[in-house]
Amino acid sequence: MKQVFTALALGSVLVGVPAFADAEVGKPAPAFTLKDEAGKEHSLSQYKGKVVVLEWTNPECPFVQRHYQADTMANTLKGFDAKKVVWLAVDSTAHNTPEKSATWKKTEGFTYPVLQDASGATGKTYGAKTTPHMYIIDTEGVVRYAGAIDDDPRGKNDKKVNHVQTAVDAVLNGKPVPASTTTPYGCSVKYKS
Repeated sequence: MKQVFTALALGSVLVGVPAFADAEVGKPAPAFTLKDEAGKEHSLSQYKGKVVVLEWTNPECPFVQRHYQADTMANTLKGFDAKKVVWLAVDSTAHNTPEKSATWKKTEGFTYPVLQDASGATGKTYGAKTTPHMYIIDTEGVVRYAGAIDDDPRGKNDKKVNHVQTAVDAVLNGKPVPASTTTPYGCSVKYKS
């Protein structure tokens, strides 16, 4: 009887929790094709031969707002060779629209695409849990990093380690990524329920 109760209790806890597949470091990145805010299609396969940085985002999230006010993403991207590295933001927020993404992109003044994933299918395939949640995929399509943008969740450290910068530099130089997984922080991804 005790085992039945435990199983029932555990089952009730798990009900309603979205299933996450998780893109695993060292394994091929899940394929995707998504349209950006302007309606242009982007497939992971079209970027083979380049390092791809995926940034799960939501402009309504205070953590994302803080990073965009500090130009964390833009400054990180500036440090990379544009011929070798592609940056793609992905918005899996259920109520997001291409128009909202276009307005936000114009307001913030960045140039990389904001891929539209309002269904949440791609986000769930990757196991994106927070905004921001970062993934780095090497030139062969293998995930080499998954986790936080940096080691400063509260934005209070004078010195911080930019995990994405470190990981991309390692991948470009053919070296192992020092910390290939870290715990992402931020707001939960607002998936369609």
